[in-house]
Amino acid sequence: MLQRSLFALALFALALLVSAGAAFAKDTPNGDRASLPFMLDAYPSTYRPGPSPDTIITGATLLDGKGGRVEHASLRMRDGKIVAVGSDLQLPAGATVIDARGRFVTPGIIDVHSHNGTYVSPLTSADEKTGDVSEDSDPNTANVWVEHGVQPHDPAFARALAAGVTTLQILPGSGNLFGGRSVVLKPVPAATMQAMKFPAAKPGLKMACGDNPKNAGKFPTSRMGGVAGMRDAWVKAKAYIAKWEKYQRGGKGDVPDRDLKLDTLAAVLRGDILVHIHCYRSADLAVMLDLAAEFGYRVAAFHHAAEAYKVPALLRARGTCAAVWSDWWGWKMEVNDGIRANAALLEAAGACVMMHSDSPFTGQRLNMETAKAMASGRRAGIEIAPARAMRWITANPAKALGLDDRIGTIEPGKNADVVIWSGDPFSVYTKADQVFVDGALRFDRLDPAKQTPPADFELGQPAREDVR
Repeated sequence: MLQRSLFALALFALALLVSAGAAFAKDTPNGDRASLPFMLDAYPSTYRPGPSPDTIITGATLLDGKGGRVEHASLRMRDGKIVAVGSDLQLPAGATVIDARGRFVTPGIIDVHSHNGTYVSPLTSADEKTGDVSEDSDPNTANVWVEHGVQPHDPAFARALAAGVTTLQILPGSGNLFGGRSVVLKPVPAATMQAMKFPAAKPGLKMACGDNPKNAGKFPTSRMGGVAGMRDAWVKAKAYIAKWEKYQRGGKGDVPDRDLKLDTLAAVLRGDILVHIHCYRSADLAVMLDLAAEFGYRVAAFHHAAEAYKVPALLRARGTCAAVWSDWWGWKMEVNDGIRANAALLEAAGACVMMHSDSPFTGQRLNMETAKAMASGRRAGIEIAPARAMRWITANPAKALGLDDRIGTIEPGKNADVVIWSGDPFSVYTKADQVFVDGALRFDRLDPAKQTPPADFELGQPAREDVR
């Protein structure tokens, strides 16, 4: 009797497992997506937020990153999040209160194109060509991940933090058709890259069109060769996905061979890696967007995009942002049509525009890059309010990184990445006074204890006569 009961119980349990398995297969026709090799993050974030006490900032002029401006505003942060924004918040017992009268508060700045940690400063003679920013051995290096070359002790991270930057995308270089994966970091002191890595942020794929890849001394040698190389890679990626999905559905045969380049491209086609393309000319931008349509992925952003002002309607229709400089132009032929009013014209046409650095020094002055671009627009007859332009270094890059649900604006529920400025953030006389990352005070200009200690690169060597 006992044996029959146990047997019946076993059959019931088996029926439940089969039923659950059938339901799972119905909900996920390709099985468990996480089991696909191109869905796995082998280097997960170990970032831990700093202490975030209940803090209220009062009396500030608030630029919220959405285009709004609020005078005499108050902002409350708790447990790493923004919990309230208003003009007259109650002060709970025990909260830290910061009087910001006469000062401005904004979201933390987001640098969507940085090479910090890979093109380190100061640059040594051993790294004077490219540092660790590029792998130049092949036109397709989609297999490399820039995070594997990041030096966390690069002083540029602390400089960026002190300038109000709270998030950076570190990108590979632009000498390849496919330069590799990007990584999103927080500029906080850390001994490892993983401890700076923005949790659950999607990586990007850096691509490049135009003169850089065609003049790199390898295939391609022309623009048409570059597009052909890209198309060939995407065809292989689609076949790679089909092979893995067939195997996962129970197809017979050996486990498919891993291909690290195709892992990256397959993840793009599945929507788990965002595409960022180095591209200048309007004709090239249009070709890259058609290429994306052909293979079924979206371009998150064009970087540099000197001629984006010629095709704002195309960018708007495809939901693609343009990351631009305020006044870099003319150092090579494909940049000769760059104009200083680029950002303003894009904004006026309703396109998504962002300022970016591409340089550790420009990365310390993205608010000034924005101010210069606003001034160029004004000279061209385009008046852009500061609150509206603030989106160029906050909300819009958050959107391009797929992080606009967490950062980029000041509103309840968002991460408490907040900057208190000494004055108007678009004034050359203004400095970042306090910088909060996830509600933790990571930089305080007036308190040396809240400033990052000098990095190893800055400590120097003792004089020879002092060495014992």
